[in-house]
Amino acid sequence: MRKIVIAGNWKMYKTRAESLEFLQGFMSCLTETPEEREVVLCVPFTSLELVSKNLHGGLVRLGAQNVHWQESGAYTGEISGPMLTEVGVRYVIIGHSERRQFFGETDETVNLRLKAAQKYGLIPILCVGETKAQRDAGETEAHIFSQLAQDLVDVDQTKLVIAYEPIWAIGTGDTCETKEANRVIGLIRSKLSNPNVPIQYGGSVKPENIDEVMAQPEIDGVLVGGASLESASFDRIVNYK
Repeated sequence: MRKIVIAGNWKMYKTRAESLEFLQGFMSCLTETPEEREVVLCVPFTSLELVSKNLHGGLVRLGAQNVHWQESGAYTGEISGPMLTEVGVRYVIIGHSERRQFFGETDETVNLRLKAAQKYGLIPILCVGETKAQRDAGETEAHIFSQLAQDLVDVDQTKLVIAYEPIWAIGTGDTCETKEANRVIGLIRSKLSNPNVPIQYGGSVKPENIDEVMAQPEIDGVLVGGASLESASFDRIVNYK
């Protein structure tokens, strides 16, 4: 049976004080959350230890937003697997479109990061998806299949989550039609050796559309950006109907 994974990606938002304020409002909202839903908060590096201490023994898992492929070294601005696991990180986002667009992430480096994450006991959330230009040109499937073929070389698919994030729907307010998201996620699943890999949808997920998104049979969760920054809105997403 496929796991449901609801992950919030805070990106470059929230100081430590703001992180603590969020937790104080959010943790009390989880009393009715079904146990089979895995809830993950992927917070900035500066808040990892603080959030970890306040999640101790709770239902929410801690996630990071990136990991380097080396255990240590002269890689200014990067962070390693052992550094993350030491503070209780369980999940890590890899290959997010913003990393690919703004920071030179390639399918080769995504693959290296995926393997490093698994080596150190982290569950990677691999992000794949197409741009507006690629979709308009009818290249959605070919582009995503190419990403998967390169990203997943020698990756253990029993310890993996995939997020389909149509890049044109991230932070734009545009949401991919749920049936279309379901179709693409089904195609992604058809390319995997393990059909039980949880596959999320990511792209302007919000309280107003979460019930419809999660009603789709191929969608196993969501990767939430802006709507995960407010405890009330993320509560509604986590506790979808």
